Amino acid sequence: MFQDIRRLLAAMTLGVIVALGAMAQSDAAFSHFWVGKSYYNPAAAGELNAINMNLGSRMQWVDFKHAPMSFYLTVDMPYKLLGIKFGAGVKAEFERIGLYTNTRIGAQIAYKRKLGRNMLLSVGIQPGIFSQTFRGKEVIMPEDDAHQGNDEAIPKQDVSGTAFDANVGVFFSHPRYWASLAVTHVTSPGIELKVSRESIDYYEFKVSRGYYFAGGGNIPINNTLFEIQPSAMFALTQNVWTAQLATMLRYNRMFNIGVGYRWKDAVTAFIGVNLKDAYIGYAYDYPVSAISKATFGSHEVFVTYKVKLENREKNKNKQKSVRLM
Repeated sequence: MFQDIRRLLAAMTLGVIVALGAMAQSDAAFSHFWVGKSYYNPAAAGELNAINMNLGSRMQWVDFKHAPMSFYLTVDMPYKLLGIKFGAGVKAEFERIGLYTNTRIGAQIAYKRKLGRNMLLSVGIQPGIFSQTFRGKEVIMPEDDAHQGNDEAIPKQDVSGTAFDANVGVFFSHPRYWASLAVTHVTSPGIELKVSRESIDYYEFKVSRGYYFAGGGNIPINNTLFEIQPSAMFALTQNVWTAQLATMLRYNRMFNIGVGYRWKDAVTAFIGVNLKDAYIGYAYDYPVSAISKATFGSHEVFVTYKVKLENREKNKNKQKSVRLM
């Protein structure tokens, strides 16, 4: 009985995923949104005085066949041109949702301006491409009165297409707090999915615009080695909104542990460790919706690595001592 219910829920969920995929596309809902800020917002590129590399992966609803899987890599760094501060980076993402495979690649550039001594405001853009494939050969239509096996709206062959895509954003940072506002898929591109480039017939996939507002802080606990790092994000896509909260407790700038909550979706447990210039983090999402009857949760693994850059501004006036020459 329980197995039958799980199979039914899995089939219903996969059907919803495919149906939504034909109408809209939202970005992956990473619980580690506070780590990979530039995943959503290109203005966060060059936030640190280092070559910053983020590798994130999410395995959602692990008990489902064709469940969503997302992997992404971002690399960014700050630089100066004609005395003006910029941030530059690249982003690559691979995602599988049901019978859809999405690949997104973009270049990030951010203009940065100081606001006071320790505050920085950035405005960024990420032009790139959005490539998609639908594995129509794997479509299985049930044979009953409620379904049509020859539905022309569903491809029966593998189809693919590519379109121009772009993200924009504004990012504010301070040593104690940060705030981010980003719009993804600004042009809301339509991807023409074809069997081949020469094919006249095509299926159109419309990518929906996404709006993301996030913020967080770092609160030291006086006379201890502990810090509290709260963060939150609100997202809106295709008139569907979600919100998530996360609170981390860091000890001695090395060990992290925390909890999170995604509205009406999941509770999250975090654990992480800082190893000098690297960070390794893991998150487990346990669903709180009805889907919990068919899955035991989702997993995330994040790895970051930083190569610190020399601060030339501090060293530009240094001179050798005569006694050392």
